[in-house]
Amino acid sequence: MSDLSSPATKLDEDSDRNRRVSFVIPTLDESESLAKLHARIVQVCDASGIDREIVFVDDGSTDDSWQVIQSLIAVDDQTRAIGFRRNFGKAAALEAGFAAATGEIAITMDADLQDDPDEIPRFLAKMDEGYDVVSGWKRVRHDPWHKVFPSRVFNALVSRMTGVKLHDHNCGYKAYRREIFEEVRLYGERHRFVPVLAAARGWRVGEIEVLHHARKFGRSKYGVSRLIKGFLDLITIYLLTSFPGRPLHLIGGFGMFFFAAGGVGMIYLTARWVISRLSDSMADLHLHETAIFYYCIFSVLLGAQFMLAGLLAELIVSRTDNRTSVYSVAKRLPQSDEHGRINTVE
Repeated sequence: MSDLSSPATKLDEDSDRNRRVSFVIPTLDESESLAKLHARIVQVCDASGIDREIVFVDDGSTDDSWQVIQSLIAVDDQTRAIGFRRNFGKAAALEAGFAAATGEIAITMDADLQDDPDEIPRFLAKMDEGYDVVSGWKRVRHDPWHKVFPSRVFNALVSRMTGVKLHDHNCGYKAYRREIFEEVRLYGERHRFVPVLAAARGWRVGEIEVLHHARKFGRSKYGVSRLIKGFLDLITIYLLTSFPGRPLHLIGGFGMFFFAAGGVGMIYLTARWVISRLSDSMADLHLHETAIFYYCIFSVLLGAQFMLAGLLAELIVSRTDNRTSVYSVAKRLPQSDEHGRINTVE
């Protein structure tokens, strides 16, 4: 890592302290904790000199959450809110919040006070080191074992499959540069994979250990279905990040494996069938009585299906108007201003 203590870097860091930070907070039936969370965020930002705004996104709450948010807006002109007509999910809430945010940095937090606002300056300090995404790591979790153990297995699997080594992909406490969401689109349950999607496009991803408090208000919104959805989404993310424009390389690879395995098995059985007919010392081989014969047929058919699916996926990719470029630009020379006029680079 380069030396961050040079005078030029110090000036950059000092100027970065004046940036605006947007807190995007999805809310679902969290009326008891919202006022306390708001007060803590304001307190930490005021003490650290952070220019901030708070964006609450009410994801179809059925309690008094919206009324509490309205009361907070009445006393704080740096707080805004978006209210959904019904529950659309956390990814949709985050997408709406990011679209409304005006800050250069967006920090996401859960509304249940399990995330500690005192960690905010540490997130910003980590981003000053040159990171574009900083993910929280709840090393010590105050959750029941049936949530902690599957989560750790899932995190290890995500890190292994994607190459993005984070201890806690599921942690909702994260900081992002807002430009990331011009390239990464959220839908479904993708919000937990934003660091992976960002890393695939060349953004730098870091991690800090954060405090995790026991739940005092409300109840957990996640059950077994979250784990199942997470694993299914992981397969999608792996395809999108590793084979974005060449799905045949993945799907066709499976197809070739099954097709080759079935083909080799069929050649072996055919050779045994011929030899058994030509040799008096070997009993005749009856293929329809051999279980492996049916496995080989199934493997060949499965391989053909995978190959066909891969070809169809390639056709869809080639014919679809993909407006998201396959690259991400960090800088340009010569530079131009907002009106397209070229600036002289000194």
